[in-house]
Amino acid sequence: MFSNGQLIFGILFFIVFAVIIGFQYRKDLPLHKKHYKGTLWVLLAFIGFIGMIAAVKFIFM
Repeated sequence: MFSNGQLIFGILFFIVFAVIIGFQYRKDLPLHKKHYKGTLWVLLAFIGFIGMIAAVKFIFM
């Protein structure tokens, strides 16, 4: 499906991309804590809403 060169490139690209994203996140972390307070509650509400939709689907199907 993929050649060895393509697989190596894909794996290396993913590793380098993840490392760069990690460094940028760590660099911006104080700024995120200052400007994005309370976003954890939005995430939990969203996950809860999706969970309720899934529960309704499995209960009534």
